[in-house]
Amino acid sequence: MNTQTHTFHISGMHCNACILLTESELEEVSYITKAKSNLKNHTVEITGDFGNKDRKTIAEELTEVLLKNGYSLSTEKQTEIKNWSEFKIAIPIAIAFGVLFVVLQKLGLVNLVSGGNVSYGTAFVIGIIASLSTCMAVVGGLLLSMSATFAKEGDKIKPQLLFHAGRIISFFVLGGVIGAVGSAFTLSTPVSFILSILIGIVMLILGINLLDVFHFAKRLQPSMPRFLSRHAIGVSKFNHTLTPFLVGIATFVLPCGFTQSMQLYTLTTGSFLKGGLTMLAFSLGTLPVLALISFSSFSIQSSSKAGIFFKTAGLIVIMFALFNLINSLVVIGIIPPLFNF
Repeated sequence: MNTQTHTFHISGMHCNACILLTESELEEVSYITKAKSNLKNHTVEITGDFGNKDRKTIAEELTEVLLKNGYSLSTEKQTEIKNWSEFKIAIPIAIAFGVLFVVLQKLGLVNLVSGGNVSYGTAFVIGIIASLSTCMAVVGGLLLSMSATFAKEGDKIKPQLLFHAGRIISFFVLGGVIGAVGSAFTLSTPVSFILSILIGIVMLILGINLLDVFHFAKRLQPSMPRFLSRHAIGVSKFNHTLTPFLVGIATFVLPCGFTQSMQLYTLTTGSFLKGGLTMLAFSLGTLPVLALISFSSFSIQSSSKAGIFFKTAGLIVIMFALFNLINSLVVIGIIPPLFNF
């Protein structure tokens, strides 16, 4: 065996989920023994037996492996294209969403903003946005991989249903557990305020990252410990009837900043039921897009309109973050109410 190590530049990476997804996909290739992605430098170090292939050929072959998830490898650093022109479409869509949001709030048809609290409606909408973001890349990647595996065995529907059932049930139960853990602590007003501000800041960082123009913010995005996420991905390698159900449960600990911000909020509810329903609403928000991925080759990442999707979602997330931060300041009495909802 002639083991070699090559470092390639990788495009399409946005967050910590991308690190796990690219490493997992590359390590599935038979002749690769190890892959280590670097979000800071947008590179991936790959070790394996490449035979007599040159670097360009290797990059082309492995790009075929990653392309379905929106990533590509190259031997030379690619010029970063920020595509500011996409904002011409993204800004009007985000403004329209904001106007609709305010109108529905005024009419009392929705209650997305309520005294700094995250309502179930808010959690649902954040779930929708999360499913359209790069943070769901690793979940979508697992889903596509699992779908292909079971499709070869002639079973297409049951594994998908088990996956989504496992995801929804685990988000309710584990979200409830987090809420119940929060009930064991008496959160003072200052502590609740700090947590609320922290949630707003996390959401703000997520929104800025989705814009894909301020790359420094990627380093600030929190994530689950890598060993937890890796074990979660490892579950998908089991060949068992219940594997899809277990993978659905494991998605609760995958590195998605949106999920983690909701988990952090759930801790402040101090209630099993409220915590469970909040995470349930969030998971139901992600369901339509994940279901579309289940039964088709749909992928936001590889879409020609991906930039517009992400920039629009980023602007909407920033709007939610600012609402949350402002309402937190209002609740603590630092500033007077700015929005008469």
